[in-house]
Amino acid sequence: MSKNIFYAQSGGVTAVINATACGVIETARKHKRKVGKVYAGLNGIVGALNEELIDTSKESAQAISALRYTPGGAFGSCRYKMKSVEENRDEYEKLIRVFKKYNIGYFFYNGGGDSQDTANKIAEFSKKSGYPLTCIGIPKTIDNDLPFTDSCPGFGSVAKYVAVSIREAGFDIASMAKTSTKVFVMEVMGRHAGWIAAAAGVAAEKAGDDPHIILLPEVVFDETKFLEKVKSCVERYDYCTIVVSEGVKDTEGKFLSDSGLKDAFGHAQLGGVAPVIANLVKNKLGYKYHWAVCDYLQRAARHIASKVDVDQAYALGKAAVEYGLKGENAIMPIIVRKKTKTYSWKIDKVKLSQVANVEKFMPKNFITKDGFGITKACRNYILPLIQGEDYPPYKNGLPVYVKLKKSLVSKKITIK
Repeated sequence: MSKNIFYAQSGGVTAVINATACGVIETARKHKRKVGKVYAGLNGIVGALNEELIDTSKESAQAISALRYTPGGAFGSCRYKMKSVEENRDEYEKLIRVFKKYNIGYFFYNGGGDSQDTANKIAEFSKKSGYPLTCIGIPKTIDNDLPFTDSCPGFGSVAKYVAVSIREAGFDIASMAKTSTKVFVMEVMGRHAGWIAAAAGVAAEKAGDDPHIILLPEVVFDETKFLEKVKSCVERYDYCTIVVSEGVKDTEGKFLSDSGLKDAFGHAQLGGVAPVIANLVKNKLGYKYHWAVCDYLQRAARHIASKVDVDQAYALGKAAVEYGLKGENAIMPIIVRKKTKTYSWKIDKVKLSQVANVEKFMPKNFITKDGFGITKACRNYILPLIQGEDYPPYKNGLPVYVKLKKSLVSKKITIK
């Protein structure tokens, strides 16, 4: 008897996570003899725990295909961290009960580091409990901080967005600098790893190009050096553009934007470092400023997504199903950059146990000696990931995205 698939999206969504969902569902539909239905969790793993399963067979081929160019999480995502088996065994047993009832033999969890940890825990528990379940984690994170994979789906598109945004904003500021704004600060995401902020640096092709300063989490914020750099840029170029990661820390290791709150994963709630930096410039140097926080815009901008990113996101979803059908278990498919003159890539795999809760930071050789920019090596790494355009269809001047039916199955068991 063919087994069913349970697919779920987790954590902050991206411009291309639905392309991965498309890859999973379309590939599964091509293997009808081996795969029954594809169920998707309503709001991630929470959907399984609450027995809220979406029957994707109710969606047309056209609707599933449209996921490839639709942003957000089509089935709903969640920030929910499962505790260890020792802390909450009941939760794992509840999950297995649901999987048994719906004849689920494959579990694909699409998310970042915490999600890969969850997938690994479930793989270990199902094995110990004697329930045959194939668990595969599918990488996703705009932060690009998962280990082993050369890049993470979602990063290429957000990188393209921030690089384009700072280049365009630079033209604006340059136009006004003589009599108005002297400093522009653009805040991007990135808690511990500065990949997104670094991506803005590819917009600068020569000295004086925007951005003039990049503030990375990997580099301790030195107020004196920073202000000297701002002053130098304004004196030389008439203005200064700054890209700052939300995760920048001071000399005491404290986030400049730490609100004191925690998210569902227990991480510090960040956001709001741009006005901190802008006010510092105003108070110390007296320059007129403007600031902007990219926030959700950077990860939702499917209209400007990287084609490479879209293709990789789809390919990883497709590979997850193919690996599962071959009997692979407790793995994560990854992107491997081939050693060729022109950029090319392939899919490989790594054990989930090696990925869970491990972060990949910016290498030192990717950061300039003064700590305010990126090196040629970093440019060579990022540029291939933002190549190509993959525009969604447009109607009346606006992109057309799909909204699924999200038909829930009738509950079969009583969840306690």
